[in-house]
Amino acid sequence: MMTVLNFVDGKEVPAAGARELALTDPATGKVFGASVLSEQSDVDAALAAAGRAFKVWRKSTPAQRQLALLKIADALEARAEEFADAEVRETGKIRQVVLDEEIPECVSALRFFAGAARHLEGTAAGEYSPGLSSVIRREPIGVCAQIAPWNYPLMMGVWKIAPALAAGNTVVLKPAETTPSTAVLLAKVASEFLPSGAFNVLCGDRDTGRALVKHPITELVSITGSTRAGIDVATVAAADLKRTHLELGGNAPLLVFDDVDVASAAEGIVGAAFYNAGQDCTAGSRVLVHESIHDEFVAELAKTAAAQTPGEDYGPLNSAPQFERVRGLVSRVPGHAQVHTGGAQHGTDGFYYSPTVISGLAQDDEIVQEEIFGPVITVQKFATEDEAVALANGVPYGLASSIWTNDHSRAVRVSGELDFGCVWINTHGPLVSEMPHGGFGHSGHGKDLSGYAFNEYTRVKHVMTSFG
Repeated sequence: MMTVLNFVDGKEVPAAGARELALTDPATGKVFGASVLSEQSDVDAALAAAGRAFKVWRKSTPAQRQLALLKIADALEARAEEFADAEVRETGKIRQVVLDEEIPECVSALRFFAGAARHLEGTAAGEYSPGLSSVIRREPIGVCAQIAPWNYPLMMGVWKIAPALAAGNTVVLKPAETTPSTAVLLAKVASEFLPSGAFNVLCGDRDTGRALVKHPITELVSITGSTRAGIDVATVAAADLKRTHLELGGNAPLLVFDDVDVASAAEGIVGAAFYNAGQDCTAGSRVLVHESIHDEFVAELAKTAAAQTPGEDYGPLNSAPQFERVRGLVSRVPGHAQVHTGGAQHGTDGFYYSPTVISGLAQDDEIVQEEIFGPVITVQKFATEDEAVALANGVPYGLASSIWTNDHSRAVRVSGELDFGCVWINTHGPLVSEMPHGGFGHSGHGKDLSGYAFNEYTRVKHVMTSFG
C-alpha cells in the first residue's frame, strides 16, 4: 500500500501525526493507499518554509522566473506518462484523454505564465504635481495558500501555482483529500528549478485547509471548489482581511434556438455534458430548448447520450459520497419529469453512473437549481428569447453558458444578457491560457488563466519622489 507524503522545503516529509486518509480507486471502489493527514504543526512548518523562500524568490528577476517555469513545463511534458498514471489511479479518468488533452493544457498554462512573468503592465511614470515624480510598482503579494479540487487535480494545481510563482510569490498547495498524488509529484519535479520552500504541498482534510487560511503568514487564499467551501474560506479569511480568489461551482445553461442543426448540436452538447463524467464546473448539463424543436431535440439528446459508454467514453464519479449525491438528485426528480435514458448505476464495480437525460423539469426543481456534477443532462423548454434568458439567469451560479444558434445578431444580443463569466457560441467548454476563466455570484470571483489571473497575484504600490 502506497502512502503519499507532504512536500515541504524541497523534500518529501511525513506529517507530524500518525493519522492518514485512505485513497480509493473510483474505477473499482477499492482502497489502494493512503495520504498523510497534516495537522497544525505541519501547516506551520510549510508556511514558514514558504515565508523564508519568499524573501529569495521575490527578488528573482522576471527572466529567472520565466526560465524556471519553462523548465517545469518541459519536465512535466517529458514525464507525462508518470503524471497520467498518478492522475488515473485517483480519478479513474480515461488515460488517453489525460495524455492528449489535460497534460498538454497544463504545459500550455505553465508556458503562458512564464511569458507573463516578463510582461508586467502598469501606468507610465510621470509628473502629476509640480516637483514630484510618480512611479507604479507591481509587486508579489507574499505567501499564497491554494486549495485544489478533485475533478482536475493536476490541471487546477498548475492553474494556481503558475501565476503565483510567475509573479514572485511562494505557495503552499493543499490538494483534495482523494487526489493528492499529482500535486506532490508536480512539486517534486518543480523543486529542481525553484528555491527550497517556494512550492510546498500539504495533504489533509478541511481542517488542514482552514488552518492554512487562518495562518498569519498567509497573504492570499485561492480555492477551486464548491460554493459551500468557498463561503467557508471567505468567512475565515475575512477575519484577517486576507485576499481571496474563489473559483466555485457552476450550473451552466445551454440555450438552443430553433434554427440549429439538431443532430450536430445534440452531439456537441452531450460531449460538453459528459466530459470527465460531468464533473466539471462548466459542464453543459442544463439545456434550454425552444419549444418548436423540443421533442425532436430531446429524442436526439437521449439517443446520443445512450451511445456513451462509461469506462470508455468517460470515467467514474470521484467517490462514494459523490456517487450518492448524484444518485440522490436523480432519484428525487418530481413526477412531472421524464427520464429518457440512464438514471442508474452502471455496472457493479466502482462509481460509474449511466448517461442520463431528463426532460419536463421546472425552474424551481432541485436538480435544475443545484449543480449536478455527474453525467446528467436536464432539459427545459422556452417560447421566447426573453424567457430563455430568464431561465438561464435564474440560478445562483454565474460561471459559464453557451448559445446555440445560426443567427449572429441573436448570439451577440443574448451574450450580453447572460450573467455568466464565459459565454460560448455554438460550442461549450474550450479553454485557452490566453483567455480568463471565472464567474459571478455563487460561482465566486477572480479569474484563472490569462493576464487577469497573473494580475491577481500582484499588488500595486505608488512611489513618489520629490525633485527637491
